[in-house]
Amino acid sequence: MQERDMINDAITTTKASLEMYNKAITECANQQLRSTLQQLRNEAEQFQYQLFQIAQQKGYYTPAPPANSNDIQQVKSGLTGGGMK
Repeated sequence: MQERDMINDAITTTKASLEMYNKAITECANQQLRSTLQQLRNEAEQFQYQLFQIAQQKGYYTPAPPANSNDIQQVKSGLTGGGMK
C-alpha cells in the first residue's frame, strides 16, 4: 500500500469516527459520558487536521480555491436569515 493510500484511508476512517462521535454526543443524556465523548471527538478532529496537513503538504490533496467575498456574504446572509423573504 502506498503512503498516499494510507494517509487517505486514515483521513476517511477518522472522518467516519467524527460522525459517530457527533451522533453519540447528540443522543447522550449522561453528562460525564457526553463530556468524554466530546473530548474524544476533539482529539479526533485534531488528528484529522494533522493528517489533512500532511496530505496537503505532500500534494495528496488540493483544496478547492477560496470563495470570493461576495459568495461568502451571500451564503452567510442566507444562513442568518438575511436573505430569506
